[in-house]
Formats: sequence, structure tokens, C-alpha cells
Amino acid sequence: AELYSYTEEPEFSANRRCFEEDSQRQGRCPPRRVASRRPRGPRGRPARHLPFAARGRRWAQLGDAQQRGVVMRLLDGLDAAGRERRLRAARALLYLAQGTFGDCDDEGDVLRWSRHNSFLLYQMGTFSAFLELLNMEIDNSQACSSALRKPAVSVADSTELRVLLSVMYLMVENIRVEQEPEPPSWKSCRETFRKELSFPVRTEEPFALLLLTMVTKFCSGHAPHFPMKKVLLLLWKVLLFTLGGFEALQAMKVKRRQELGLPPLPENSIEVTRSMRAASPPACSIELCEQPPPPKRGHRSRRPLVKQDSLDIYNERDPFKNDEAGVDEEESDDVEGGIEGELDLMERDAMIPAMPAQRPPIEKVSFPKGLPWAPKVRQKDIEHFLEASRNKFIGFTLGQDTETLIGLPRPIHESVKTLKQHKYVSISDVQIKNEEELEKCPMSLGEEEVQETPCEVLYRAMLYNLPQYMIALLKILLAAAPTSKAKTDSINILADVLPEEMPTTVLQSMKLGIDVNRHKEIIVKSISAVLLLLLKHLKLNHIYQFEYVSQHLVFANCIPLILKFFNQNIMSYITAKNSISVLDYPYCTVHDLPELTAESLEAGDNNQFCWRNLFSCINLLRVLNKLTKWKHSRTMMLVVFKSAPILKRALKVKQAMMQLYVLKLLKIQTKYLGRQWRKSNMKTMSAIYQKVRHRMNDDWAYGNDIDARPWDFQAEECTLRANIEAFNSRRYDKPQDSEFAPVDNCLQSVLGQRLELPEDFHYSYELWLEREVFSKPIHWEELLHYQ
Repeated sequence: AELYSYTEEPEFSANRRCFEEDSQRQGRCPPRRVASRRPRGPRGRPARHLPFAARGRRWAQLGDAQQRGVVMRLLDGLDAAGRERRLRAARALLYLAQGTFGDCDDEGDVLRWSRHNSFLLYQMGTFSAFLELLNMEIDNSQACSSALRKPAVSVADSTELRVLLSVMYLMVENIRVEQEPEPPSWKSCRETFRKELSFPVRTEEPFALLLLTMVTKFCSGHAPHFPMKKVLLLLWKVLLFTLGGFEALQAMKVKRRQELGLPPLPENSIEVTRSMRAASPPACSIELCEQPPPPKRGHRSRRPLVKQDSLDIYNERDPFKNDEAGVDEEESDDVEGGIEGELDLMERDAMIPAMPAQRPPIEKVSFPKGLPWAPKVRQKDIEHFLEASRNKFIGFTLGQDTETLIGLPRPIHESVKTLKQHKYVSISDVQIKNEEELEKCPMSLGEEEVQETPCEVLYRAMLYNLPQYMIALLKILLAAAPTSKAKTDSINILADVLPEEMPTTVLQSMKLGIDVNRHKEIIVKSISAVLLLLLKHLKLNHIYQFEYVSQHLVFANCIPLILKFFNQNIMSYITAKNSISVLDYPYCTVHDLPELTAESLEAGDNNQFCWRNLFSCINLLRVLNKLTKWKHSRTMMLVVFKSAPILKRALKVKQAMMQLYVLKLLKIQTKYLGRQWRKSNMKTMSAIYQKVRHRMNDDWAYGNDIDARPWDFQAEECTLRANIEAFNSRRYDKPQDSEFAPVDNCLQSVLGQRLELPEDFHYSYELWLEREVFSKPIHWEELLHYQ
């Protein structure tokens, strides 16, 4: 449904008309006799499509050979010289990819036929044909110059591109998703399609790179008519298809650890996160009412309830509760909703039942059986612990030796044993160690064997223009963020949603306003998913590939951009209702359109959450975690940009996964926020202890970290950049005159080589011989010194 804007809704009928007119011309699907009255819908209502044919299962009645014949004829139409004829053939193929809804009675039928037709279209070579047309449209300078001259670009300027991208999107989405049962031919089609998108044969770049090139061309201002929403959605689905989603990523991670001889993962992070429960306020609101009010201390008594109680799962008492009000000015805006605003929208009915007159007996507090995550320890943590212990008890250190414990007291022995039990070696640690060895011994270790994975192919193709790709994605994300102000110099991302004729009535304006907001939400969703997928897959493929992308995101101000995104009323964003369900595909194709009114548009759907926006928020939080984890310089950026109050407001959303990543971001900067902040946010600290993974000797809550020295931050980033450049140079730069290139010392093979000489050499070779050979004395006796 998100592929189509509401402005495009009339084009469903245009696609159907093109298909049926082509069928009538060819006589394959003869037009049925239409009564003089308007044809009726499946439930006796008038069909809302154009009355050029009565409803009937004509496409379903064709055999496989006949269906293939229809597709082949339409593909021939794509080769026509006339632009209008090509567009009509493409629209007819889009109607097939959309599920031949004119022959269907309900949404399920439309989706089943869309899936069936997508496999049929791929088997007939439709994707390759559309890829050629897409390349033609990208290079269409006439369309670009025409759009540049217009004062306002509308959906009419991107008609051909939208049709092409829609067909390709539907094919990718239908083929990549596995649904049992399905015929064996579909499974082989899926694998062939995945390889075709991942490992290009005829072209030198994977399909995802073509879409990224469209993004950069759009952001540069050379092609303002490109439909960015469709491009970004297709890019997201192509990455999901070729690289794999999070489930596939987890399986790849397990397999890679086995190959490297590392112990298995302590837990499946996806399953742990799914089973986590969101932090909620106390279960009984009457208990809150019976709590004694805090003593009046001038202006400090202005808050009737403490915001931090909403993070208390087990109804603990906070000794600093009375002192908290008024200390942290950042939280003054958190009281707006009261307790009702803090309750989980999905659990509100269960959380506050109807209370009897007397107070019910207090139930025993149920504590969890264990922490959700297994604790982890890095090798570096063990080394730091032993270094401090040896300095304290012995007076000297042994470098990186973690085995020798002579002279240390018994409790230190037990501590080291416990730390080693929970030691975790990541794939990144192994990759960094291997890279150091390759840099030290390039001759003895020889060439590195690089596995040709889809991720490796994509990174190699992206490498030299990667900064432009990241900047372009962040530019569009900034333009689509709800907190962004409209600027004259910013890029126009609404080209594929604005109609040719602007609305003239209030109802049309309301509908367009909903469509524009929905359009922006979908763009944010797709960009956040693309960034997260790229970061996670590149980190598994090689840590320095991940660090290269991360550095360019940081250099392009990704961290303040994400914080700016969250600096809004996040509850309003999560619960936004920017959708009109009756206009969504496939509902709108098989049902009559009711008369829209201002009341129905304002009501929106019945969902309590907008899952699209929740998905975007979680993705952006995860990207922020990826950029800042173990990077003290970037963590200080969070502190400098005052991210703590922004992130604390995001804790209002009672969703476990979102709260987890917010708490992670708060944990890494807690040591820099000062004792007063920690004192007045004890409930947040408790939530971090309960939900975030423990690092054994990480004193994150006290600020005693030896790595927190401000003068090291710049050096850390520069060292990382040098390591990344050395990695890219060693693996991807292939210089011709390398000092390590093998030398041919055989006289016969050297003299037998054919050299490419310039065309004018035979005119001046005698002069060259005189100057370079005959005029130079040859000291034959010097040869004796080399015997």
C-alpha cells in the first residue's frame, strides 16, 4: 500500500483500461456483453471502475500458455519507437503485477494473483526489459531539462518512471517473500533472481547501486522529477532480498563464528528483545493517589507525580523522589500528559481496571528470574583490570599478559576467573587482528582470500562514491523529518505526490495534507531501514567496511540529524494517523469508494499506534547506537548536543525494543552527565540495570572511566581513519607499479614480449637509437662486478 500515494489512485483504472483495450484489440480476451445499466460490484454495489467491461474472471480462465502469450505481446510493445505506446504496454504489465484486480472479488484474490503474475513476469524476462527502460529514463536529458524549467514539478513529470519502478518493486517484493506451499519452480526463480540482483553479469554494477545513483542525481538537482519514495522503497527491498533481513543476518553470524572457531553466541538477540516487556507505571492508579504528597519546598512542590515512576516495573521506592522535582529542568515538559499519557496505549485497559470501593489486598512483588542478557567481557577489560591490580599489589605490570597471576591475592584470582568465563570475542576482533597481521607481514602472508558475497560486491561497487551516497540519503532524511522547517534551498521530495492541479476545496486540501505527511513518513521509514541494513551487513562482512560507512555518516552530521528528528513530541509522531484506509491498495481496487468527508479523514484508522513511525524510530535509534558504540568521541557528541532530555522524552513510548535502544544511548553517556543528573534520574538508572546488557567491570554509572580523557578523542578518530584507508588501499587499490609486484628475470620472455609503441615511433626511431643507445658508452667491464 505504501508504494502508491493517494494522488496516484486514478491510475489504477488507467492501468486496467490499457490492459483490457490491448486484449480487445488482439481478440484474446473478447469483451463481454455489458448491460446498459452500470455493472454491479461483488456485493451488489456499483463497481467504481470505468464501465468498459463487466467484472469476470477472464485472466484466471486463460491457460498458462495463453497467459505467457499475452505477456510476450505486451513485452513486444515495450520495444515500440513511440513513447506513448511503450507507456501503454508498461501500464498493462503493471496491471498484471497489481493482481488483475478487475477480475477479483476481495483483497486476498488480488494479492494471490499479484504474486502469481510476478513470478510469470519474471520467467518471461520482464525485469530485464524494465531495467533497460529504466536506464533510458534515467539518462533522458529531455525529461530532466523539462522538469528543471518548470516552476513546480508534479506527478505528471514522473509518469514513466513511476510505472517502471512500481512493476519492479512488485516483482521484487512478491518474489523475495517465501510462502508455503509454493511450486519448486518458484523457489528456483527466487534464487536466480537473487543472484541476478546481487552478482550482475552483463553490467558492472549491482542493481542497488543504480538506485543509489538515482538518489545522488536527484539530490544534486539534476533530476528533480525522480520519484524518490518509490526509489527508496525499491532500494530497501532489494537490500533485504540480496543481503538478507535480520533473521538471515543472525544465521550468517552464527555460521561465521563457527568458521572462525569462536564459541557460539550466548543468546539470540532477536528472541531476547521480542520477549522483553516494556517498562510501565505502577499497576494500580489508586495506589498512586494514596501516596503521601511530597513536603512543600517553595517552587519544588510543583510536580504532583514523579515522571521517573513510569519506568518502575517493580514499584520500588526511590530515596531521591522528593528531591527530584525541580532539580532537572529538562523534565518540566514531561508532566503534560499526567499518568494517563504515560500508560502503554496497548495495555491501558489491562493496566487500570475498574477499582472497588475498598483497597484490594497488596499482591507480592514478582521479580524476574534472571537478567535478559548474558554479561560480556572484552579482552581489553581483562587487561585493564589486571594492569590496575598489578600496579596496586605488586608495583609493576606485565603488558598484555592475562595468564600470570603470581603475587596477586586470591580474590583477584577469582575475579579474573569470572571475567574469563564471560569473555566474548567478536567477529570484529578477529578481523581487526587479521588486518594488523596483514599490514605487518604483506609478503609472508600473501594475498588475502576475500569471499565474494553480495555484501562484498555491493561495497566494492559503492566504495569510490560512498560519501556522496551517504550525504544524499541524509539530505532526503532531513527534508522528510517532521521537525524540519521548509526552506527555499532544500530539495523537493514531494514531486511524486503533488497533483497537476492543486486542490480547490477544503476536503481535497485535507486529503493532500494527509498524503504529504504519509509520503514523508514512508521516506523516513525506507531510509532508516536502508542505513541500518547496510551498517549491520557491512559490520559482519568486515569491520572496516562498517567503520568507513559510519565515519562518513558522522562527517555528514548524522548524529545531530537523528537527535533533531527525536526533538519533537514523540508520542504524537508514534500515534499519528496519516492514512486513509479505504484508499489503500489493495482495498481500493475491489471495493466501492465511500464518499469521503472531513470527519472521516480526521478519524483516520483504528490503530492505536502508527507502526510505520514506530519502526522508523527504532531503526534510527539503532543506527545512532551503531555509530556511537565504543566511540568516546562520538559519545561526547551526544553529550554536547544535549541528547539526554531528548532521549528521555522518547521513553514515553511504552514499547520494549524502542526503550531498550534509548536506554543503551543513555547508558553510554551517563558517566559524562554528572552526579546531580544521576541522582535525579534514579529510575532511569534502574531501568538501564534491568534492561541493558551488563559489562562486568564497566563503571558506567560513576564516571571513573580511564578512556574518558578529552584530549584523546581527536586521536582516536584519526587512528581509525588511518586504519580504514590502509584497509581500502590494500584490498581495493591495485596499483600497476607496486613494489611488491613480481619481477620477470627471464631474458627470453622479456625480449619476447610485445610492447605497444606509439604510432609516430617509426618516424623517429633512428633519432632515438642515436640519442639513447649509440651516444652512450657501454662499460662492459662493469658486468664482471655482477658475476
